Amino acid sequence: METITVSSRPIESFRFGSGTTRFGQLEFLGGLVMRSSHPLFGALSSIRFRPDGRRFLAVMDSGHFVEGRIERDGQGRLSGVSTLKVTPMIDRSGRTGGAKRSMDSEGLAFTPEGVLVSFEGLHRVDLYPDPAVESARPLRTVPILIPRGMLENNRGLETVAAAPADSPLKGAAVVVAEESLDGQGNHPAAILDGPLKGRFSVRHRDRYLVTDGAFLPDGDLLLLERRFTVTDGLGFRIRRIDGRTLKPDAVVDGPVLIEANMSEQIDNMEGLDVVTGPDGDTRLFLISDDNRSLLQRSLMLEFRLLP
Repeated sequence: METITVSSRPIESFRFGSGTTRFGQLEFLGGLVMRSSHPLFGALSSIRFRPDGRRFLAVMDSGHFVEGRIERDGQGRLSGVSTLKVTPMIDRSGRTGGAKRSMDSEGLAFTPEGVLVSFEGLHRVDLYPDPAVESARPLRTVPILIPRGMLENNRGLETVAAAPADSPLKGAAVVVAEESLDGQGNHPAAILDGPLKGRFSVRHRDRYLVTDGAFLPDGDLLLLERRFTVTDGLGFRIRRIDGRTLKPDAVVDGPVLIEANMSEQIDNMEGLDVVTGPDGDTRLFLISDDNRSLLQRSLMLEFRLLP
C-alpha cells in the first residue's frame, strides 16, 4: 500500500468567468483540482462513496484501489481530500502488478455481496470482498452476458452500476460498453442478475462515449458520456435513463441533464456517483482521468440534482 498526499485547489465557478450555478438540471456546488507529486497519483476511472457520503473507494485504470475521504469547509463546500491509500489489485491468481491489458480497471460498484470491478482489455467483471477489498483476490468472475467478441480492446466495460434494491431491477448490477457498438450502432449493455437478467442496448448518438453510470434513488440510471473531436474539443454530458425501460432486448435512451464543454471546468470526465446530501438532496460527484499527463487535470466536481 502507498500513502499519497494530495493538494487541492477549490473550483469556485464551473463556467470560466461566470458566477452561474445552474447548468441544465444540475446546480454546481463546488469542485477541486487535485495534484500530487507521487508518481502513482492520477488515472482515476470510477468512484463510489460509502454510506456516510464522505469516505470513498475509487479505481485507477492501472489496476489500483484508492481509498480516501473528502473534506469540507465551514460553508459545506468541497475543500480537499484526505491522504489517499493506494493499493494494487490482486488478480484471480493472487498476483499484483499484472499487465495493463489484464488489470485495466474502469468501473466500480458496491453490492451486498462485495465490490464489483469492471475491466477493459481482458473484458470481465470481478467480485471482490468488502471489507478487505484491498487485500484479497476476487471471490469470482461474474458472467457479463455480452459476447466478448463484441468488445474492442480499449473500448469495453467502462460502466458497472448497482440498482437500488427497491427499484424494478431489484438491486441488480448493470454494465455498459464505452465505444464498442453492436450491429445497430448502439452500446451493448446487460443486466447481470435479478428478475430482468439479460442484454439490452443504449442508443449511441452525437459521438458521445459512455464512461460511467450510477443509479438515482428512484431507480433511474444516469450515464456519464464524454466526447473529443478536433473541431469541437472536449465535452461531457449526463443522460437520464428511465429505470422502467431497463429490460432485456430494449434499446434505451433518455434526456440530457447537463452538457458541458471547454467553456467550463472539465477534463477527461470518467467517474460518476450519486450521493444523498446532508439535507436529503441528491448530489452527483464527477471525477476526471488525467492519464498521468502534465497537460491534463484530476478534477472532482459536485452538483445538486434539481427537481
